[in-house]
Amino acid sequence: MSNLKYISLFIILLFIGIACTNLDEVWYSAVTPETFFKTEKDVNAALYRPFTHARWYVENDRWRLQEYPADQFAITTKGPHWYNGGENYRYHYHQWTVNDGWIWGTWRGTLMGVALALDTKQDLQNLDYSKVKLTEEDKASHLMQLQTLIAFFYLRGLDYFGGLPIFTSNEGENIPRSSDKETFEHVENLLKEALPKLPKKQQGEAEEGALKQAAAAAMLAQLYFNAEAYIGEDHFDECATICQDIIDGEYGYYELDDDWFGPHDFYNNKSPEIIWSTPSEFNKLQYNWFYADFYHYETYKYFGLDGGANNGAHLQPSRKPTGEIYTEFKLGKPFEKFDNEDLRKKPYIYRGSGKYEGMFLVGRQESPYGITRGTQEYKGEVIYFVDRVARFKKIGIEAPDTASLRSTMADGEENTGIRLVKVPQPNLADENLRNGADNPVIRLAEIYYMLAECKMRAGDKKTAANLINQVRARNFANREDPNPVTADNLDKYRMIDEWGIEFLGEGRRRTDLIRWNMFVTESWWDHKPSNSTHLCRFPVPQQAISGNNALQQNPGYE
Repeated sequence: MSNLKYISLFIILLFIGIACTNLDEVWYSAVTPETFFKTEKDVNAALYRPFTHARWYVENDRWRLQEYPADQFAITTKGPHWYNGGENYRYHYHQWTVNDGWIWGTWRGTLMGVALALDTKQDLQNLDYSKVKLTEEDKASHLMQLQTLIAFFYLRGLDYFGGLPIFTSNEGENIPRSSDKETFEHVENLLKEALPKLPKKQQGEAEEGALKQAAAAAMLAQLYFNAEAYIGEDHFDECATICQDIIDGEYGYYELDDDWFGPHDFYNNKSPEIIWSTPSEFNKLQYNWFYADFYHYETYKYFGLDGGANNGAHLQPSRKPTGEIYTEFKLGKPFEKFDNEDLRKKPYIYRGSGKYEGMFLVGRQESPYGITRGTQEYKGEVIYFVDRVARFKKIGIEAPDTASLRSTMADGEENTGIRLVKVPQPNLADENLRNGADNPVIRLAEIYYMLAECKMRAGDKKTAANLINQVRARNFANREDPNPVTADNLDKYRMIDEWGIEFLGEGRRRTDLIRWNMFVTESWWDHKPSNSTHLCRFPVPQQAISGNNALQQNPGYE
């Protein structure tokens, strides 16, 4: 990292499109803020670079590490496709290794995010803002946003790996890992210092990706919320206090969206529920990484779009091959956890002009725009997505009947599993809306649920139920919930189910299971518990250790 400053400056030059043709004559090690930053545009270009990295970071492999080792999603082998050298199996069965790419990408991406934000922060710190016609208030906001972003990367890294190398400048290399506690305290201190110096969101203000007070407060609440898993300490009371303050408007104006789709739709930057999101624009910084993974090769016809997908990921099954709901385990079964009257449980259909209904591709895949037909086992047939995993086409060939079919990660077909459409897709007539939805990283519903869980753990189940029900109500016609949470039915399984229902596919499931001590102790579809607590942390990648012999491996992976 000793040369990161100069590498980052070169990246920034490329990013804003003003790299010189005489690069051999420019010594970037001699660049100073006064010579590089000439205008507000230059400052913003540098500021946006680490935020661009954050947009990438909250997607892709970080999402995969949260969801595929947990109980709601899977990538089954479908005929000859998606074995992927056993990678998908390793995560589902908790058999990952120190050489797995998702883990290396996440370690590297975490520290790269720290480096980019730290580099920019140090340069802007030394800049006279008046020379670029900006104010000291602008400078304070920029610096504290970058500090909060550094805290965010360390917070996520702590969740994945435990203690990390703590960098406070661009100098130094081969730095050893700090302890879990030291990393926890580093995140805590960064956020506490930044929080009061950040701006507050005003009523009616759109969310455009900037970090404000409530975002820093929410990250601090997240740190305390999971403190038992991180450092073995109970900080639920501190979390509850912060969550209540956010709800009460102490850190800016936020309120729950009236509609279930509001925090996710094409215009979700206007939702009063969004605390922090990463922007997405058509043909620019697209929030589209999931499209290829989730949807069938010909789902684009159902959507009325162009461009196929890879037919990989889907919800884990709620039902056995025979159609019976699994009763052998309590976790998982994500589609069946939604009440039948839940508006989200409808099949996804785009209605035009930015309006849509439903959140799943389920059942017969025929829409007003087209039909999804099979290309593999069901070639030419209309695809019917089922909430089951089995090779039904093998009946009469390798199995006498449905009851004889196996249901494991190796037994998928091209129509296996229900597909999530949390991020809406328009048709070609409204293609300008495609990938217009921003990625909500923190939203107010999470604050309600964190406070609810804290209240539940403190013995106040009535208040906990009321907080959850305030969010649940919008998911039903006329806000009439057929199965509200009550003090009597709220236990740890109902709580973890509520997290799974509201935040399905939002890249947090592993963390929630770990907090409830369920990640390595509970069963779900085709997954038996190992009771190996070291699996609650991922290993330090071998590539990282090979490049820095000061790094120590996590226990259990030596």
